[in-house]
Amino acid sequence: MGNSMVKVQTEQTAEFLSSAVADLTVYLNAVTIQSMLEEEAGDRQFFEELLSNFRRLTVFCEEGLEACTIITQTEPFRKAAAEKILYRVYHQCVEEFFQPKHDVWYEDSRSAYTGKNSIKFRQQVPVSASSLVANLESRFQQMREELEYYETDYRTKMMQSR
Repeated sequence: MGNSMVKVQTEQTAEFLSSAVADLTVYLNAVTIQSMLEEEAGDRQFFEELLSNFRRLTVFCEEGLEACTIITQTEPFRKAAAEKILYRVYHQCVEEFFQPKHDVWYEDSRSAYTGKNSIKFRQQVPVSASSLVANLESRFQQMREELEYYETDYRTKMMQSR
């Protein structure tokens, strides 16, 4: 893939990450465990793990955004470094969204056939949290499809270099 195409993909990834960070940050700055419990009676520990996943995802997205911004502003543009960053964004951000550490939600692959959201929570969550994830899901799905190439391509290059 040419330098200009990789650069454009890196810039688009930075825009996506910036948007995701903004949405997550707004939510995290506005919500508390207590406000979640008031919105939806539930398991306090589960809500703590949910917020922990949101914070973890935010940090990974912020790191990816910073890396994308730096690489796109560096002259001359370093294609190999950008591909490595896109690979990392795929694994640390996109995969973290669909397979979170604390396993408070999961991806129901059958939902792709029904046209519904594929993220299912293990327990009932506040509508605000559910709305946030639903809002992010389509964008993460699109980014997953766009970055899968880099995941496969980067892994192939690493295997060939051994």
